[in-house]
Amino acid sequence: MWVPSTPVALISAVAATAGAVCIFKDMYGGPPFDKEVQADNKTVIVTGATSGIGREAAWDFARRGAKVFMACRNMEKCETERRDIVLETRNKYVYCRPCDLASTQSIAEFVHRFKQEEPHVHVLVNNAAVMEPPQGVTKDGFETQLGVNHLGHFLLTNLLLDTLKSSAPSRVVVVSCAAHRRGRVHQQDLNLSQKYDAATAYSQSKLANVLFATELSRRLLGSGVSVAVVDPGLTDTNITRHMSMMKSFTRFFIYPLFWPVMKNAKTGAQVIVHAALDPKLDNCAGDYFVDMKKVEPSKEAYNFELAQWLWHVSEKWTRLAEHKAVHNVKTA
Repeated sequence: MWVPSTPVALISAVAATAGAVCIFKDMYGGPPFDKEVQADNKTVIVTGATSGIGREAAWDFARRGAKVFMACRNMEKCETERRDIVLETRNKYVYCRPCDLASTQSIAEFVHRFKQEEPHVHVLVNNAAVMEPPQGVTKDGFETQLGVNHLGHFLLTNLLLDTLKSSAPSRVVVVSCAAHRRGRVHQQDLNLSQKYDAATAYSQSKLANVLFATELSRRLLGSGVSVAVVDPGLTDTNITRHMSMMKSFTRFFIYPLFWPVMKNAKTGAQVIVHAALDPKLDNCAGDYFVDMKKVEPSKEAYNFELAQWLWHVSEKWTRLAEHKAVHNVKTA
């Protein structure tokens, strides 16, 4: 009787374990959104669509027949991904448009160009985000994470509201995450200029996302524009590239520990596609979804007075009224 040698047995055991881990990883990620739901005749804008869940959401929308606008900062990278999406989905209606969420001017220019090209937007996905970068500010002087993750999307959404309303039924999908649960809005130092901590700033920006959706949905009641907040869960993307542990030797120990329970980007993007296209969510009013299931966000997310305070501050900081006035002159 032949008995496998120790090396062969060891290799077999490792292979079997790896296979089991991969199967568990796929099951942990959850099922994909209903592949039968199509997006024909829908125009979709996705911010941060050059990588991660933004890229995969753009791919999925294109596969379902939507006209997709990839609103991105890096045009060279965007064009590379756009070509791949067109080839893979056989949908030629996928476009790159410059939109730097760290610049209110860039956002206003994106909206102006978009409205000249398109009469409708049926889905706006506020996805782009930065996580725990070195301390810095945007071109307008906002703390980077607050500026990109919240204020940039606040301005973008508000400048597109007239088009979203005229395109109703339409949807705004806001991407947040579990970090909002430990977030706090620092009303006395929103820019965290007095005592900066990267993780604190990130959590604040993610709570700001949820508070924005809460107030936005209140203002849009009866308009035909629904608002949903989504949490893609622990997903393997490059958003963690700025975190200190990912730049040190410890990443070789930490990353393998979390890998089995991390979703891949395509799986993580399903919560976005679900919130954007599920026919059952037409009347969504700031609801929070994890793995395509409605859950309760943090108690602070229901602080309506704080949500209104943040809205008014965001209006002032982004100079929303000025941008709207300039836009109205350009389109007159």
